[in-house]
Amino acid sequence: MPKQKTHKGTKKRFRLSAKGKALHRQSGTSHLAGRMSQKRKRNLRGTTVTADASAKAVRAALAGNSY
Repeated sequence: MPKQKTHKGTKKRFRLSAKGKALHRQSGTSHLAGRMSQKRKRNLRGTTVTADASAKAVRAALAGNSY
């Protein structure tokens, strides 16, 4: 029986927490941040939990291979 391959694009964008939740980087942080308020930039730092609707598909695409 063939194994399921890891989706490499998903592996680069998501990771699984110890409890199995899918974490992702917030959008809008890569460039053009000079026009944002400091409060908005501060709140966009770090990672957040992915919505439940998408988390199931992310876990399937990662196929258990998260870093």
